[in-house]
Amino acid sequence: MVATIPSFGLGTFRVDADKTVNAVKSALQIGYRHIDTAQFYNNEAAVGQGVRDSGIPREDVWVTTKVWWERLARDKLVASLKESHALLDIGTIDLALVHWPSPNSAVPIAETLAAMQEAQQLGLIRHYGVSNFTAPLLEEALNAPGGGEIVTNQIEVSPFLANRALVEATQRLGVKVTAYMPLGEGRAHNDPTIKAIAAKHGATPAQVTFAWLLSRDIVVLSASTNAEHQQINWDAQKLKLEADDIAKIDALDEGKRNANPPFAPKW
Repeated sequence: MVATIPSFGLGTFRVDADKTVNAVKSALQIGYRHIDTAQFYNNEAAVGQGVRDSGIPREDVWVTTKVWWERLARDKLVASLKESHALLDIGTIDLALVHWPSPNSAVPIAETLAAMQEAQQLGLIRHYGVSNFTAPLLEEALNAPGGGEIVTNQIEVSPFLANRALVEATQRLGVKVTAYMPLGEGRAHNDPTIKAIAAKHGATPAQVTFAWLLSRDIVVLSASTNAEHQQINWDAQKLKLEADDIAKIDALDEGKRNANPPFAPKW
């Protein structure tokens, strides 16, 4: 099964359920075709309602959810995806990700992938992938039974955490990179370098940042509940940066990581 993940999506991390329905609905009506959620976000039901209320045919919308790291054992993972399937209520989920790798590989990746395949056979999901996997963990997963079907590694990428080695390793292994927290928790809005590039192009700093990611063949997850901002973000796909713009943004990399909880892998 070949997976083509839409390259520009709406992220729903930290979006309250009461705002999620309208955010998803407006994004889809603007043209977004990729919505990202997770069980951990507690807004899957609202995401599903937004998809149903949007008027966009279900088959035209790509929905991703994630399984929390405490539920990666075979029985727990399938149960988690049954819950997500019921909460979303949109039929088969397009993509399910391992939200974080099992700390110290307490649950073998082969067991988790076998559970993902079981979820496929049950019609709960179409595709599966991983998130927050280091290059060695990703390589291990790809070499496990079922690993060849991993379609993406969703990781933190921003101008301040270019994550170049991991991005390049993931792409070299034939896996799509999806970027979360692309604005560095909002820092890109006020960065002088990005603002100067934005002014030159008559664009916003967010648009410049998203265009930079797209130039690296990275799937972008933008997050906004405001329809006007969603439209502005969406229009980043029309912006073509020049080589010197890209070089200036590349130079902002500090290796600064925002998402680094105690259970994160050793980066």
